[in-house]
Amino acid sequence: MRNTVFMILLLALSTVQGLWAQQDDFRKKAPAAGPAPRLELSDYEQFSLDNGLQVIVVENHKLPRVSFQLLVDVPPVKEGEFAGTAELAGEMLGRGTKTRSKAQIDETIDFIGADFSTSATGMFGACLTKHQDKLLEVMADVLLNPAFPEEEFGKVQKQRMSGLAYQKDNADFIAGNVSEVLRYGKGHPYGEIITEKSLQAITAERCKTYYDAYFKPNISYLAIVGDLKLEDAKKIAGKYFAKWEKGEISKEFFRRPEPPAQAQLNFVNKAGAVQSAIRVTYPVNLKPGAQEAIVANLVNTILGDGGLLGSRLNSNIREDKGYSYGVSSTLMYDPYIGYFSAGGSVRNEVTDSAIVQFLYEMNRLREEPVAEAELASIKNYIYGKFARALEQPQQVASFALNTARYKLPEDYYATYLEKTAALTPEDVLNGARKYLLPGQAHIVVVGNQDEVAGKLAAFSGDGKARFFDYEGNPILDEKNELPEGLTAMDVVENYLNAIGGRSQLGKVQDMTVNMSTSVQGMAMEMSVKRKAPNKMFMSVTMNGMALNTTRFDGEQGVAIAMGQEQKLEGEALEAIKQQAHIFPEAEYGKKGYELALSGIETIEGKKAYRVDVTAPSGNKSTEYFDIQTGLKIRSASTQPGPGGEQVTIINDYGDYREAEGIRMPFELKASGMGPFPIALKVESVEINKGLEDSIFEVE
Repeated sequence: MRNTVFMILLLALSTVQGLWAQQDDFRKKAPAAGPAPRLELSDYEQFSLDNGLQVIVVENHKLPRVSFQLLVDVPPVKEGEFAGTAELAGEMLGRGTKTRSKAQIDETIDFIGADFSTSATGMFGACLTKHQDKLLEVMADVLLNPAFPEEEFGKVQKQRMSGLAYQKDNADFIAGNVSEVLRYGKGHPYGEIITEKSLQAITAERCKTYYDAYFKPNISYLAIVGDLKLEDAKKIAGKYFAKWEKGEISKEFFRRPEPPAQAQLNFVNKAGAVQSAIRVTYPVNLKPGAQEAIVANLVNTILGDGGLLGSRLNSNIREDKGYSYGVSSTLMYDPYIGYFSAGGSVRNEVTDSAIVQFLYEMNRLREEPVAEAELASIKNYIYGKFARALEQPQQVASFALNTARYKLPEDYYATYLEKTAALTPEDVLNGARKYLLPGQAHIVVVGNQDEVAGKLAAFSGDGKARFFDYEGNPILDEKNELPEGLTAMDVVENYLNAIGGRSQLGKVQDMTVNMSTSVQGMAMEMSVKRKAPNKMFMSVTMNGMALNTTRFDGEQGVAIAMGQEQKLEGEALEAIKQQAHIFPEAEYGKKGYELALSGIETIEGKKAYRVDVTAPSGNKSTEYFDIQTGLKIRSASTQPGPGGEQVTIINDYGDYREAEGIRMPFELKASGMGPFPIALKVESVEINKGLEDSIFEVE
């Protein structure tokens, strides 16, 4: 319920981040590019069934294993208010058939040690060759007889809602969402994003409708890879997939998205963020299989290949400037419309400088021919990357699928490196001028508006910054003027009145709040006890095991986590002194507190007064109070994280209910400290139960 409480809770759940993998940079004198001979790819055979299903067979007898990848080439589908239907339908395919429950499917797959998954565009299965018939029986049943059971749908929908609740607090996810909306427009299928509202609108029946409309053999491909012969593959395909009935597929025409006429700066506010997520992006008319796709791959590898620390973006922004742990770019082909995107996360204070460098490197490739030595190094990197990919039989199947799906020349992949080797600095220059468009990009920034946004408008061609919410909806430039004479303490008093009034609050001598949540399927309970004037006890347990116990007796504090005791000192002690008050906001008018009413912001669709609070200890927080109800709906503060880095803790409060004359939030969500947000549900509130002082004693 309070910042310190959430901080302790999230510290108990936080995990140690992995170290960045080390990679050698370019040598000062790069080696000449080695020869790129015509590749001898593994042979594959292709045939079709009478229902139109295209079957591709790649024999590989090194191991007694076989895999089956079914790809349904679904055209772009506009889902509108039901965005997310295809994804849910794909997941529901494996959740039960007319003859098998999900449990029976899982039991069969586990018994034979197989892999099996379904998606919006098909399914994948792999097993030992001797078990292939058992696996295929399940795959065929799932494909031909899906049941879309309501009970399983409810579980999938709930899981997706939970995942979305986490993702919408993630700056990189938000940047990706807004980039898609701006890049393609909400009128194009690629510009649709899944929201809580659209997820709630989807039904199991709608998922079935998607399956009925698009899961047809005449737009599908089956890639069989592994330890079996062509004759066996033909028998298998006929036995398990010939009964799949073909049908008409409706395709809708969508106008091709175009880059903006001039660069646009688009900003999404993430209160209290200490980093900015940046994307420089726009649509690209780049088809698979074209010579331009090979040129584009070389251009992007030089600029910002994600696996290459020596790319220009990483060399500049990560290695030279130290603005980020890593940046990258993507130049992606697509049969309908491709895209370019470059970005990464940088510190607040260098957000504008980082954008300058992104645009600089894009322009440099457009204006200066690449040196022969650098070009040779990049080509060597591409050769190695391509060769490593070919070690996987599944990659050969992927090449075969692409060749059939996009109607590529049969030798497209066999001669890919030859074509790459033949490219010159002039080819790179021409490709960069065609596909790198810094002057026509959507520049998306997700970050702390107060610290960052004011510096960024100059990146727009018209000198104006545009503001969006996390779903890519524009935020109108409304005049959110504060009422004349309103002060920060007025807002705080309105809040105290809204939850019961000072007189009623003053009668509370102790309070116990019991909460629960689920973390990765494990039940977690949390109990917070407070006693006037400022004593606090907190315990966190998971599946009955104590994770954390914290005591504060009004002067001293101690935390015990996983059996390790630590005395609270410094900032942690000062923070808990404040948060140990039953109603900390009632203390704000006392000496030592500094409050500032700094504006009006929209939080989850609600207009809220923003109050900046500086405690006597010097700790700072920002609190948001709903203009209509007076209730606190969010607080944010920047605090040291588990590794010593600064992190922003955001606490959201909702579902206020009355408990013995006091209005309390029964839904609480904290994000920022751990790898995922924690949503807590208040199970009970107990007031004035005569808590003993011994509960809070620090030994």
